[in-house]
Amino acid sequence: MAKYQKPLYWHIRKIVIDHDDADDVLQNTFIKVWKGLENFREESQLYTWMYRIATNESLTHLRQKQKSNTTSLHPIEYQLSKNLESDQYFKGDAIQLKLQQAILTLPEKQRIVFNMRYYDETPYEKMSEILETSVGALKASYHIAAKKIEEYLING
Repeated sequence: MAKYQKPLYWHIRKIVIDHDDADDVLQNTFIKVWKGLENFREESQLYTWMYRIATNESLTHLRQKQKSNTTSLHPIEYQLSKNLESDQYFKGDAIQLKLQQAILTLPEKQRIVFNMRYYDETPYEKMSEILETSVGALKASYHIAAKKIEEYLING
């Protein structure tokens, strides 16, 4: 499991942004993996299965954060962007910060697809297994996300 910790952490971190939240989600992911290991049917690779669990746990975390933050006037994406600016673990320059802010403007699914393809260079076939979405839909989602990011960087 140790060999999966770092790549799963960074996958989660790209979704939830905050370091402490990423650690919590990673821990929840490993708990779910451990509890579900005996039911793992090897229809996919172990890492693909773990990646799917990490993605689902990350999205669940964001939804819970959104629900518990009903007093704020700002959407969760705005708060994540502000967290990114003050994050001591974020080592990027101004351009990388702007790119991350652009990514945060994307809808959830497009954000995940963009991160998996752009940063992790995940093949569409593997993304299809993880996200349980067709390759064609993933390609379209990535293309739309890239266009939105380009527009944000030019106009935003």
